[in-house]
Amino acid sequence: MSALLEAHGLSKNFGGVQALDGLDLAVTANEILGLIGPNGSGKTTFFNVITGIYNADAGRVMFDGADVTNASARAIYQAGISRTFQRSRLSLPLSIFDNIMIGNHKRLNQGLWFNLVKRRGFKQEFEHSYADARALVEVFEPGLAGRMFEPVAGLPMIDRRRIEICRALISAPKLLLLDEPFEGLAPALSQRLSEVVGALRGTNLAVLMSQSDLNHSQSLVDKEVVIERGANA
Repeated sequence: MSALLEAHGLSKNFGGVQALDGLDLAVTANEILGLIGPNGSGKTTFFNVITGIYNADAGRVMFDGADVTNASARAIYQAGISRTFQRSRLSLPLSIFDNIMIGNHKRLNQGLWFNLVKRRGFKQEFEHSYADARALVEVFEPGLAGRMFEPVAGLPMIDRRRIEICRALISAPKLLLLDEPFEGLAPALSQRLSEVVGALRGTNLAVLMSQSDLNHSQSLVDKEVVIERGANA
């Protein structure tokens, strides 16, 4: 099967610190791939280069047959790559629904005329968006589906992680990047989050999940790529 995402010889240097050193990696469609390495091995840097936050110093990135090396973060998002972050990026005062919609601007009409004047169209777009967001939440935690307009500040960490994944999925990406999704969670909560990630299998979505160890990933992933000091181990 041809790769959906391919990284060839990817390198990134920060003032003499070689964060990525000729890394090679490929993810195929419908695959859950684990990116395994200790803290400081370059996993998050790789995600940041792939998603346009950093430019690569060398190497090439191909996604869905197109060269996206050093494309902007917006272009990467439009191409069909979404991600979560190692540290929560939720807006705590906003509701569950609002936080999920932050990830959906690709599919929303943001025109001033539409939003101020086309009230019927705006209402229909809101109703469709709400239905999509609620359906996602129901997959991962049905109990949250009736609380869509509550602020996320009142949610426990496990539910916040669920909402972050829903936000990344609402734009219907082809590839989802999960950056250390189990970090900071107690074993029982990690098991519950494993069930969330496992629910993504068979949804016509490729998943690349970074992790510092094998404890949570072995039962989830189809294969693993181990990196150390920014290079394939």
